[in-house]
Amino acid sequence: MKHLTALLIFSILYLTSYSQKYMTKNGYIGFYSHTPIEDIKADNNQVASVLDIATGDLVFQVLIRSFHFEKALMEEHFNENYMESEKYPKALFKGKITNISSVNFSKIGAYEVIVEGDLTIHNVTNKISTKGTIEIVTGGINATSKFMIVPEDYKITIPWIIRDKINKTLEVTVTMKYTPVVASR
Repeated sequence: MKHLTALLIFSILYLTSYSQKYMTKNGYIGFYSHTPIEDIKADNNQVASVLDIATGDLVFQVLIRSFHFEKALMEEHFNENYMESEKYPKALFKGKITNISSVNFSKIGAYEVIVEGDLTIHNVTNKISTKGTIEIVTGGINATSKFMIVPEDYKITIPWIIRDKINKTLEVTVTMKYTPVVASR
């Protein structure tokens, strides 16, 4: 019986191990615009992301049509007129946590990080750099960040008739709850 238990434990450890990668398919990205005329807020809870804690590599993929607005007409204009969601269905970020060595992944706590990489929206790629927080929690990693983007930098054209209703810079909020990727051997 003792040998059988040891063999079972060895088999489980051999066949299944936790990799250095964490992921989520239900991350949140939202954006907010404030003007004296109108506030605009959109939410997307279907963001896929992978974080490699060994290298700091970080990837986000966002379906543009998964952003939802308070007003259905805003959502329709966003997809059809500004983002051209049929033509450019995804936004993508590929980057790196540049100070990943400052995070102690074996100790529960919050750590400030710096994220740099390429953000592609509307088929235009720009370099971004922002601060964020990595929080080590029981069973996973939470990540948050807020930064600003300028729609014109991504060749997103806002018609002059509503230009005063949309701020020239949008605040982007990112909230991820990562769980470990279980790798089989």
